[in-house]
Amino acid sequence: MAVRPDPVKDVVLDAKGLRALAHPVRVQLVGLLRTHGPSTATRLADRTGLTSGATSYHLRQLAAAGFVEEDAGRGNARERWWRAVHRSTWVAHAEMAEHEPEATTAYLQSVAAVYAQRTQQVLNEYPSLPRAWQEASDMSDVPLRLTPQETERLRDELRAVVGRYRRDTPEEAAGAPEGSERVSLITLVLPEPGIPAAGDGTGPGSGDGNGPEGEA
Repeated sequence: MAVRPDPVKDVVLDAKGLRALAHPVRVQLVGLLRTHGPSTATRLADRTGLTSGATSYHLRQLAAAGFVEEDAGRGNARERWWRAVHRSTWVAHAEMAEHEPEATTAYLQSVAAVYAQRTQQVLNEYPSLPRAWQEASDMSDVPLRLTPQETERLRDELRAVVGRYRRDTPEEAAGAPEGSERVSLITLVLPEPGIPAAGDGTGPGSGDGNGPEGEA
């Protein structure tokens, strides 16, 4: 069965939301708030290497688009705290690409940039990881020859498998078994470059953009 967005916890991007997230910094900030919980512009600046002024600006833009909101219970006159509104982001790639081609491309490229940055950060730390985590890690490239329908079925089956495992949220982290650490599972189900346009309307179906859950 295909995994679908939860209307209470997830957000399905419309054109406005797509344009608001078409920036890698905003994708990253939303992901950090979802993964680590509420934070301030200053704390997020420390995590991203940006200035607090830059993170404040992007947080205000995200708030205007409905992706984050002020956490009034934590804030004070000197420091504003922000929290994510949703658990994950979903986008109907093909539909949005038809109506908002530039914004769709910018958004997907932003998600890919965040994934690449996160991967490089982990690889830089790889030599110092505990042996067990080095052995558990994996980067694989498996060539397949599939129809669009088979590809969609594979994507949904992968999501179903992942759904059986513990999600990483601030609430669930408190009850995780000893030895648990945060693991990023990034899936890219994409056709090889150079496929000619079929002109028949087929293409990738809806899916979550970054991610992420996590930073997408």
